[in-house]
Amino acid sequence: MLRPQCCAADVAPPMPDRLAGCMLKAEPMPRATSPLSLETERLHMDLPGSDAAPRMVDYYERNRAHLTPWEPPFARPIFTQTFWQQRLSQNQDEYVTGQSLRLVLRRREAPRGPVVGLANFTQFVRGASMSCTLGYSLDHEAEGKGLMTEALRAATTHVFQHFALHRIMAHYIPTNQRSGAVLRRVGFVVEGYAREFVYIDGAWCDHILTSLLNSTPVTPDYLTTPRRRI
Repeated sequence: MLRPQCCAADVAPPMPDRLAGCMLKAEPMPRATSPLSLETERLHMDLPGSDAAPRMVDYYERNRAHLTPWEPPFARPIFTQTFWQQRLSQNQDEYVTGQSLRLVLRRREAPRGPVVGLANFTQFVRGASMSCTLGYSLDHEAEGKGLMTEALRAATTHVFQHFALHRIMAHYIPTNQRSGAVLRRVGFVVEGYAREFVYIDGAWCDHILTSLLNSTPVTPDYLTTPRRRI
């Protein structure tokens, strides 16, 4: 049987929204509109403000059983609107400052409707690496329609172009066939196998490691950005 389209990188350390729900920055600057909107044939993807908190809680409540076998244990705050009001505002700040991209997926015809999935690009590393880590999840009723493949093709293109990164990494549990198939369709290549890599559903789970490389040559930022003299 095929498994849910969920990638554990979505929740791997150091991602405070899943593993340490209380570790939020104090009072992020609220924004009335998303600093980014991406649209595909069927999806609208953006970084909504705090008014989307109820829809985020609804997404996790509806998919709690669906996601539990594939993601690290959820911290209790993730099921509260207070948590998401802060987290969503912080997501916007992190995008503007070049620290992450945490996209919320909704139907193109209902851009303020129910959340159908998430695509998070986090753990940005600059310098000689120029890389980040991708994690994603999809609503249980939206599986099998190619939506996550569609979303990730657009999102990875934006990440490479906007942040000028060289590599996007993602990892998944070997039995999660749906997740592996999505990554292959987007162009990710298997690079290794990590034993007992992430704690999920009561056990340390092995993961398959993959990556996608930017087809455009990238120069490390420290070689192109002047440094201040000390």
